[in-house]
Amino acid sequence: MRRLIALCLFILMWANAFVASAQNVKPAITKILFGEAGGQKIYQYTLKNSKGMRVKVINYGATVTDIITPDKNGELGNVVLGFDSLKQYLSRDNARMGAIRGRVTNRIANNKFTLDGKEYLLTLNKNGEVLGINKRIWNIEEIPGNKEVGLKVTYLSKDGEEGFPGNLNLTVTYTLTNDNELKINYLVTTDKPTPVVLTSHSYFNLSGGKTDKILNTELQVFADQYLETGKGGVPDGNYLDVKGTPFDFTSPEQIGARNKGEGYDLTYILRNNTGRLGLAAVAYEPISGRVMQTYTTEPGVVFYTGNALSEKVTGKGGKPFTKQGAFCLETQHFPDSPNQPKFPGVILRPGETYTSETIYKFSVRGN
Repeated sequence: MRRLIALCLFILMWANAFVASAQNVKPAITKILFGEAGGQKIYQYTLKNSKGMRVKVINYGATVTDIITPDKNGELGNVVLGFDSLKQYLSRDNARMGAIRGRVTNRIANNKFTLDGKEYLLTLNKNGEVLGINKRIWNIEEIPGNKEVGLKVTYLSKDGEEGFPGNLNLTVTYTLTNDNELKINYLVTTDKPTPVVLTSHSYFNLSGGKTDKILNTELQVFADQYLETGKGGVPDGNYLDVKGTPFDFTSPEQIGARNKGEGYDLTYILRNNTGRLGLAAVAYEPISGRVMQTYTTEPGVVFYTGNALSEKVTGKGGKPFTKQGAFCLETQHFPDSPNQPKFPGVILRPGETYTSETIYKFSVRGN
């Protein structure tokens, strides 16, 4: 009996020591060479917190390539779509996955706007697209810490780039906390008046690869209105009520419950329009038990269900993408804001500083 008691005490002491050791794991930052683009080295940085959550970022497009979190059973899984190689991120098929989008993300009607009486026509590439900062190589500075770790990612968008006025100094800070939060902070200055609408364009599948559709994911969006759109998905300036429409996610609802075929691609007008951090949306995936809360200081969030994802394009592990296989919650000011005087202002002027914050907080529900 004494030997049994001694053995039990030894096992208990070992277990307590293991738990204490796990709790004392410090956050860390590592990096590897990911490839080369435009004659410059592209690195992939990994942020890891004390609970084992990891976020990976490359300096091409300031792109988040991985967000690895535990499910309800403690099994780690990647909850964002992405690619294994830099070559795939450089291709036209990358759908801007995980990248920082701007200078003015989403849509600008007819690719032009007027500012202080002068019309600006945006420069298009051979595919008829604005190149955007998601196709640029950024600088990255590591930010070590004991309770959180981060990356300071910077880029100078020069006066006239893509047709926009002003030298725009962009700083995006990614921070991974020990509370399983990914914080994205933006800080921007300019030397000429210019519009600024930025967002992060991650495609989420909270099952961690267990399902190839997100139709059973439950979503709640803290918004009572959305933007009406016309041709090409460009807003026409009208605010519409969600009540009585398939766009009503004021209470938790499965994404595929009312709109299985077409999917979603719209901008919600958030109840929180104070400019202070507030809860924008909550997503829950029942198989994995993962919950993602989205907080933001922005007035809107674009909800998109990967309607254009194609099986002709393969992602990580050579697995083909699937239509409606992921969703986006892009916190931002409204599309076509430079041409819509009714929308919240997006013009940044010399001497001013644009700041914004978005947090994706991960947890689990159920056993």
